[in-house]
Amino acid sequence: MSLDIRSLDIQCEELSDARWAELLPLLQQCQVVRLDDCGLTEARCKDISSALRVNPTLAELNLRSNELGDAGVHCVLQGLQSPSRKIQKLEGLLDPQCRLEKLQLEYCNLSAASCEPLASVLRAKPDFKELTVSNNDINEAGIRVLCQGLKDSPCQLEALKLESCGVTSDNCRDLCSVVASKASLRELALGSNKLGDGGIEELGPGLLHPSSRLRTLWIWECGITAKGCGDLCRVLRAKESLKELSLAGNELGDEGARLLCETLLEPGCRLESLWVKSCSFTAACCSHFSSVLAQNKFLLELQISNNRLGDAGVRELCQGLGQPGSVLRVLWLADCDVSDSSCSSLATTLLANHSLRELDLSNNCLGDAGVLQLVESVRQPGCLLEQLVLYDIYWSEEMEDRLQALEKDKPSLRVIS
Repeated sequence: MSLDIRSLDIQCEELSDARWAELLPLLQQCQVVRLDDCGLTEARCKDISSALRVNPTLAELNLRSNELGDAGVHCVLQGLQSPSRKIQKLEGLLDPQCRLEKLQLEYCNLSAASCEPLASVLRAKPDFKELTVSNNDINEAGIRVLCQGLKDSPCQLEALKLESCGVTSDNCRDLCSVVASKASLRELALGSNKLGDGGIEELGPGLLHPSSRLRTLWIWECGITAKGCGDLCRVLRAKESLKELSLAGNELGDEGARLLCETLLEPGCRLESLWVKSCSFTAACCSHFSSVLAQNKFLLELQISNNRLGDAGVRELCQGLGQPGSVLRVLWLADCDVSDSSCSSLATTLLANHSLRELDLSNNCLGDAGVLQLVESVRQPGCLLEQLVLYDIYWSEEMEDRLQALEKDKPSLRVIS
């Protein structure tokens, strides 16, 4: 916890009445207020609202993981909007000198009823930069109201996080307008919403808008297939600004993988981080990924865990990683049906590759024989790997001794298990 005059930062603490009374003066003066998972309920919101009314310096408010409910959030928002200060020199948070920049209301039991007052706050805050309302049942009507508030606002929005909020494919038309109108937007998080391929198609024109400079797009578990993947590939080819993309948990299949890999070899694609965990890939797509690993000069991180790549697929990936031009730094291959028979290829690749710094092989069918091959490579001075992750891999006591000795002999390496 920080009690710096500029910051009140408390996490996972049940606040007694006495403790709450001690904190109230800080709520009135800190620039950053974070009360994350502190057991706050609607009853505390009146105090919070009153404190916010007299705090002209507040820049960030985070009340995530508290059961505030619609009534409680409405009360807090009244504090953010109120111009009714008469004693202080400045008039509350609507004063131009009061610059709220971040509002985080994740896991706060909100519904669509909270969105109209929230939209009013957004319209009044030209300095607003980040809105997080993930994991609330806001649903289609509430999302539409928030999007309208953002479009009406003069703010230079940088991050919008709406994960698990009941966003629908129809909402993607509203979001498209927000993305197109906010050239400042850098991060859009829409994971765990039923967007489907239709939603991606609706969102596409906003992402392709000339003013869009989005850097991070999180659309994991959104019901996207290879068809929607094709629409996303058009964005990847056109937008060098897009650096991070998560498609984890979507049924892309090998056809989606092929489309992604072909796009990653296009000169206009500058993606640096790709998350395609649990996307129903098989070994059949690994030759495409191998070409990417050998030729792409921008992709630094590939999360491809929980796909049935098998030993044949991993050997294909190793061929790409072993090429002199490979630049990948982080590779996740957890739960990919890898066995000891792949470890010879992996061991050889770890010596040939000079870019890879982290390798995750957790929850694969490796034993002493396979782990020993990896150990023999990573202990060599020419191996530059810094982190080897082996959760849920079982080996003998003798191998455990070898791994402990390896970390002592090579301090630059961490073996995590």
